[in-house]
Amino acid sequence: MIAMVSRELVEGVYSVGALDFDRRIFDELIPTPEGTSYNAYLIRGSEKTALIDTVDPSKEYSLVSNLVKLGVDCIDYIVINHAEQDHSGSLPMILEFYPDARVVTNAKCRDLLIALLHIPQDRFMVITDGEALSLGNRTLRFFLTPWTHWPETQVTFLVEDKILFPCDLFGFHAATSELFITDEAWAYRLAKRYYAEIMMPFRGSIRGYVEKVRELAPVMIAPSHGPVNKNPRFILDAYAEWVSDSVKNEVVIPYISMHDSTARMVDHLTGALITRGIVVKPFNLSRTDLGELALALVDAATVVVATPTVLFGPHPSVISATYITNALRPKTRFASVIGSYGWGGKTVETITKMLDHVKVELIPPVMVNGEPGEATMQALDRLADEILKKHKEINIV
Repeated sequence: MIAMVSRELVEGVYSVGALDFDRRIFDELIPTPEGTSYNAYLIRGSEKTALIDTVDPSKEYSLVSNLVKLGVDCIDYIVINHAEQDHSGSLPMILEFYPDARVVTNAKCRDLLIALLHIPQDRFMVITDGEALSLGNRTLRFFLTPWTHWPETQVTFLVEDKILFPCDLFGFHAATSELFITDEAWAYRLAKRYYAEIMMPFRGSIRGYVEKVRELAPVMIAPSHGPVNKNPRFILDAYAEWVSDSVKNEVVIPYISMHDSTARMVDHLTGALITRGIVVKPFNLSRTDLGELALALVDAATVVVATPTVLFGPHPSVISATYITNALRPKTRFASVIGSYGWGGKTVETITKMLDHVKVELIPPVMVNGEPGEATMQALDRLADEILKKHKEINIV
């Protein structure tokens, strides 16, 4: 189901995007259990009218319908903060409806939009970092924020109303009939999950942008996914925590088991860690929501990858989870591998090589030939002791 409705944030500023209650997968990878929204915003100045971002091309009718219902017969500027198609994909149609509109964005975003959507070069107005654009009684100011997801990203600030339009930054996947966040506990978890899935690889860059946004002192943050935030400090404080280098006394164990040997090892290690006062989050990869795994990785001090050996290496599901972990680049400090094998293989070597983008200290693994016995369980106890020791060394226990 797609909802088509425009709503007013403040006088003359409208949310005109689409709610998609039914979408359950994003980029054919990221689960979206609560759907999503594609937010676009219309700003009416005394002299000019601007549209901030568009919507996914599959929902372009919603955007056009909202603009028509508002009686928008002229758009002077279409600001594109990010070239990814869920935000820019309706741009070709909007340019047909409003042939005099100029596309306002930075040079890198312009080049991507030309490549992705074949927008004619003469339709663009290229802006630079800190540049302003007058709408008459309202002013848009643009700040480049490269590598908050893509290299061309920017944010737009409506100066007089102090509203920040950051596109993907500070948002989250959710379709809700509420225009503004009313339940911060609900929003915190979804925003953290979204950060884990999308933003975590770029936390080094984002750290500086959080402080830049604080200096702007917005009274409202209007992202391109999820409801509008009228308490910017809430999400800025959350992001400051997530992008910091601090980790928690937590162990994440992504695992899979074919004949129960690895599962028994995971069960034993989980219990051993719990008795040592460590929070444990095991994820059975045969049924895990990858978004939940990413969410758990945000704070965890340690990751223990648990796998049986398939032919000469890790189970394919473990390879996939390890690849994703490496791509997300969590601030995890320590890692280890446990599992079983039949006649040999290079499971540990394969996994450790795959974690080349995660700066972790490797704790000696526990691999068993065949079914785990008492000696294996004792080795897992020693692994739990070593994890506890490492956590104490960084003062999180």
